[in-house]
Amino acid sequence: MGLFDFFKRKKKPAPKTGKEKEPVKTIEEEVQEEVKEEPTEEEVLVEEPEIKEEDLQITEEEEQQKQLELEEERKKKEQEEQLKLEEEKKKEEEDERKKQLRLEEEKKQKEEQERQKQLELEEEREKQEQEEQLSLEKEKKKKEEDERKEQLRLQEEKKQKEEQEEVAAPPEKEEAPLPPPTEPIEKPKTLDEGIKKTKEGFFSKIGKAILGKSKISEADLDDLEEALIAADVGIDTTINIIDRLEERVAKDKFLNTSELNRILKEEITPLLTSEDNAVSGFEIPDMDTPYIIMVVGVNGVGKTSTIGKLAHKFKQKGKQVMLGAADTYRAAAIEQLSIWAERNDVPCVKQDMGSDPGAVAYDTVSSAIAKNMDIAIIDTAGRLHNKKYLMEELAKIKRVMQKVIPDAPHEILLILDATTGQNAISQAKEFLEVTDVNAIALTKLDGTAKGGVVIGISNQFKMPIKYIGVGEKIDDLRIFNKEEFIDSLFK
Repeated sequence: MGLFDFFKRKKKPAPKTGKEKEPVKTIEEEVQEEVKEEPTEEEVLVEEPEIKEEDLQITEEEEQQKQLELEEERKKKEQEEQLKLEEEKKKEEEDERKKQLRLEEEKKQKEEQERQKQLELEEEREKQEQEEQLSLEKEKKKKEEDERKEQLRLQEEKKQKEEQEEVAAPPEKEEAPLPPPTEPIEKPKTLDEGIKKTKEGFFSKIGKAILGKSKISEADLDDLEEALIAADVGIDTTINIIDRLEERVAKDKFLNTSELNRILKEEITPLLTSEDNAVSGFEIPDMDTPYIIMVVGVNGVGKTSTIGKLAHKFKQKGKQVMLGAADTYRAAAIEQLSIWAERNDVPCVKQDMGSDPGAVAYDTVSSAIAKNMDIAIIDTAGRLHNKKYLMEELAKIKRVMQKVIPDAPHEILLILDATTGQNAISQAKEFLEVTDVNAIALTKLDGTAKGGVVIGISNQFKMPIKYIGVGEKIDDLRIFNKEEFIDSLFK
């Protein structure tokens, strides 16, 4: 029951005692009395008790107090949760910091281990190099000792043989003079003789193309282009020459044969590159160490014979020359170089077939220094079937020589066979990719009508052609001079 329901209830009249006698009522009177007993709305409103303001204020204060308690409890929980989160965050940060410290420590340890490993590898490499150096020196000393013993043995045998011949010889009689040589001594070929086949093949085709014509047409230039390509001048170089000729012919359409030769000569000359300094005229620069020449090229191009002819030319200039047979893959190469050394009366450093080419190069350079030589010429293998292996081998030979002379070799000479034409250009590309070639020698120019390869190689690689071979004799190696070559070609 609510507060208002309580006050709405009508006070009941006090019960009557039994002493009083109630009068007898009719039905109408009872009905009227019951109606009177029910309060009207006005009576109810009048009889409802008033709610005091103090009671309402007390209720609101209790409600506010309760709200404040709830708010304080909520704030307290939030503070506790905040503190808990902060503690967890601090713990995570501390764990992360410890983890970072641990990782940094592990990284430092790893770096220290790596550094230690590198130092060990460096020490091991230096130790191996020292052992290799000692091994090479031991081999060199052993070889020199063996050579000395062999020389002594040969001298002893020769002495014994001479003594035996003196004992068994008949009474002495005057020796007859040696007969004069039956064959006259042949002179070296001239440049005109050396490039005779090229001249005949080249100019005969040009002559057929323009013979008897009073002026040069485009068709004549096409024929000239074919002649240049047939002489192995090379497609790119030929196109360059023809383009220049077309410009000249366009200016004057009444060029005759002699004028065409003059213009052709003027256009070809700038395409040639010859040696202007360094070693020229079989001379070498003044140096405190021997001048080292490393010779490269494929087998069969005339490397060994070119080395022999170079040794002869340098010796004629009064130079002390030594040869090194570092092409240890072919017994024939070692034997042929030994023959050329004997022919020129120069020493040759060699080992057995299959020996380390680097060891031969090292011995050659070391011996050249010890014996105060002016020049050392070292032959190398010319196998091109494996470019990577060839590059590694040539690099190793250079590296070994530089242990003795830091700037060796002073010259890397590429030998090319002129008779192979465009194959010579392909070989030049291969060797220029694997080593630092700085000079070219063209052999066998006398045996081919494809001497135009001189022009093609010089123009394409911008590399000086230093020597040309115009014959098989020992004096048939010439210094290449572009003016002399062009004059002889157009003579």
